[in-house]
Amino acid sequence: MASTGRVFTFDIGKIMDEAFKAAQNFGEAFEQGVAEGFHHAGRWRNCTDFYPHYSYPPANIYLTKEKNLIFEIALAGFEEKDINLQFRGDHLYFSARAHRDSEPEPGVQYFKKRLKLRDIEDQRYYVPQDKFDQEKVEASFKNGLLKITIPALEDVSEQKGVKININTEDG
Repeated sequence: MASTGRVFTFDIGKIMDEAFKAAQNFGEAFEQGVAEGFHHAGRWRNCTDFYPHYSYPPANIYLTKEKNLIFEIALAGFEEKDINLQFRGDHLYFSARAHRDSEPEPGVQYFKKRLKLRDIEDQRYYVPQDKFDQEKVEASFKNGLLKITIPALEDVSEQKGVKININTEDG
């Protein structure tokens, strides 16, 4: 068999990125299908996500036995000065600015490129004022992990409601 003298080149980094993206899309579609198909099944109730789904940056949100609300947000590559946290009513708003490094050197060929820092725009998390003490919130940033602790209110009293009278059509 005669050789044609052709040399085949390929970009392994691009191939890996495309394979990762296809797997990620499949995973997200699968999770959505499972969530829709088994939403009412008892064993899936503990998997309910009460906060908006943000895939970037990764975060844990949980309630301690003392009823403190904890947010742990992975922010590798970010600096403390570029992180913004604030309460607006019953919501905690979080945003951060990414530092963009210079372009890679000419001729650099990536084998894997998944680290893509990007700005985080106003992610909003529900933190009811009548349950949590927004004045006593504590936040720490260490080793790329932002930890926000929002303590439960010490005195959660019953809110007074307004009685609504129902009129009958008879008069």
